[in-house]
Amino acid sequence: MEEILKYFPNLNEKQRYQFSAFEPLYREWNAKINVISRKDMDSLYLHHVLHSLSIAKVVDFPAGSVILDVGTGGGFPGLPLAVLYPNCRFVLCDSIRKKITVAQAVAEELCLDNVEFFNGRVEELKERCNYVVSRAVTDLATFYPWVRGKFSNAIVYLKGGDLDAEISEMSRRCRVSPEKICQFNISGIFDEEYFAEKKIVVITA
Repeated sequence: MEEILKYFPNLNEKQRYQFSAFEPLYREWNAKINVISRKDMDSLYLHHVLHSLSIAKVVDFPAGSVILDVGTGGGFPGLPLAVLYPNCRFVLCDSIRKKITVAQAVAEELCLDNVEFFNGRVEELKERCNYVVSRAVTDLATFYPWVRGKFSNAIVYLKGGDLDAEISEMSRRCRVSPEKICQFNISGIFDEEYFAEKKIVVITA
């Protein structure tokens, strides 16, 4: 929790309680259905929760926004963002049933009533959202066609490493103007060494 409060000191009491419950809930569920590696489990707040919340440092979702989390896995980045933005609606999508099972159970325990789940491929989802968020599901040139036409504002994508070539390839193949693509270094947002090569890519509609 220290990492969360360091960068988000203005959380209300309910949000602090919800974030504090992440670790015990994920430890309990991960023992039943393994969706997080043991190494990452020991650094849950840094590797998963805070990493997810880095999105909020570059994009501030207006109240009433609908955010689609593609390939949510065990609920990241969707669930931490749902705690931070209780006045927005989140749709968490994953094709693997056991991962949705864990994310849904955690959401219920946290009393998150602003979260919905979709077990299937994002191409099958009919709903149009304001934003798409995702964390390193695939390369951007593959990802963008999956969600083309499903968002009105922007894609916010978490990924690590040197992304210049990947972004250039996506821009060329998907015919996205380079002017619509911004890249942010999370190391300029959070001090921890873990984020040294982590990036946020924002692609506006």
